[in-house]
Amino acid sequence: MKMTGNTILITGGTSGIGLGLALRLHEAGNKVIVAGRRKELLDEITAEHPGIDALVLDVADPDSIARARETVAASHPGLNVLVNNAGIQLLENLLDPAGLQAAEDHVTVNLLGTIRMTYAFLPLLVGNDDAVVMNVTSALAFVPLPITPTYNATKAALHSFSESLRIQLASADAGVQVIEVVPPAVRTTLLGQQDNEQSMPLDDFLTETLDLLREKPDAKELVVERARFIRDAVATGSYDDVLAMISRS
Repeated sequence: MKMTGNTILITGGTSGIGLGLALRLHEAGNKVIVAGRRKELLDEITAEHPGIDALVLDVADPDSIARARETVAASHPGLNVLVNNAGIQLLENLLDPAGLQAAEDHVTVNLLGTIRMTYAFLPLLVGNDDAVVMNVTSALAFVPLPITPTYNATKAALHSFSESLRIQLASADAGVQVIEVVPPAVRTTLLGQQDNEQSMPLDDFLTETLDLLREKPDAKELVVERARFIRDAVATGSYDDVLAMISRS
């Protein structure tokens, strides 16, 4: 992925990693479209950061995705980067039947949302120069945090989906790069981690991730050092130890 001159749509872009990426990529000389559910937050972002565009989008709603696609096709025909970042992370007690709704919400937002966005927007990317689909997954795709079981499962599914997408696009010579971003725990409002000293500061995560992309623009995965031991736990034979450590956290 080139670092400047792109037209980039970022879902879940009103806070956390999504907003952080939006601001950094805008500053780097890209046209950025921030997408999210709440118009008031989008209006605040565009007012504070002239040049960033906004799009009301709920990835849990197929009709909202369809409307967003038509809007972007008309307003930004040069779109060449889709960042699938929108997601939720909720605690679940698998012994409590009330947790089923949280499980279903994870699947709808994290998994189906990303799949539906990819199906909807991929035709807009194909044919544009330097096209990229960037999927934000999690280190927990590789070793789960037991208190968020369906979150982990959706991120593991997105890792697999990204792998298949990459192979299909390469086989079709579609000219679209697929990049998976694999964050560790980051200090955002996701799961209330904004003040968690054990989580990685957001600015540090953004800096290291974008530095990795600058160093290797053809990367398949962007894994910061803090996430590497989890990402590689199976390969290094440390899976059981890492799972035990995460389970205690």
